[in-house]
Amino acid sequence: MDLSLENKKIELIQWLSTLNDKSLIDKLMELREKEKTDWWNEISADERESIEKGIQDADNGKLTSHSTVKGIYEKWL
Repeated sequence: MDLSLENKKIELIQWLSTLNDKSLIDKLMELREKEKTDWWNEISADERESIEKGIQDADNGKLTSHSTVKGIYEKWL
């Protein structure tokens, strides 16, 4: 693991251990809970269906190259 990442973790742990602001602690706990939730369960059924169709198309080789798409839409970019 990256040493700077480890240092950041230690710094956060030290900061958290001195934190007394309950509202900030509550916000951090909410953030932690959000990180646990699976975004797949948060999107609509239409979005899930669209993603699944896209994966199926890709698996079946129904793909359009980036350069082709860029050529079609470049006038709006």
